Amino acid sequence: MAHIEFLEGLPGIRGPLAFSPETTKPLRDLAQVLMSGPHTLTLAEREMIAAYVSSENDCYYCHSCHGSTAAQHLGGAADDYRLIDQIKQDYEASSISEKMKALLAIAGKVQKGGKYVTSADVDRARQKGATDKEIHDTVLIAAVFCMFNRYVDGLDTWQPHDPEMYIEIGKLTATHGYANRDITKPLQTRATK
Repeated sequence: MAHIEFLEGLPGIRGPLAFSPETTKPLRDLAQVLMSGPHTLTLAEREMIAAYVSSENDCYYCHSCHGSTAAQHLGGAADDYRLIDQIKQDYEASSISEKMKALLAIAGKVQKGGKYVTSADVDRARQKGATDKEIHDTVLIAAVFCMFNRYVDGLDTWQPHDPEMYIEIGKLTATHGYANRDITKPLQTRATK
């Protein structure tokens, strides 16, 4: 049971966002710009960063949602979901680009604390082809998702373990982004229909 009362049926961050509309718009707008705006990092790559950081923070709702969204951006096949799971477990052993491995190393350092990021981490990312904007946004995505993870877990929100729900969230987010969805309606999955 959440620490405060939210609308029934709203998992994860959806409950707090519906509870506090005055903070919802700026948070959703920030997510929209970072995760869906024009960028040299693909939509899938940005979602990989969010999923990885959320996994490191042990935020089940967030790493499941963003992992599913990343997989959907890759095509939504079973192999895409397996890749995302591997990234969360050991991204260095995964089949992603060397640039993404270097950026995930930076994201993982941010997750521990910003001062853990070293010049060597940034140099590695640059050597693997990352631009300053990609490095900047990796740090910002990692920092923002640490905040979102703490928002979700700090209020002990409902985080169901229904894989169908997370597939549906991934599809919705991949299709509609972050700012243009009604988050006050409970999610409908095959299990709840």
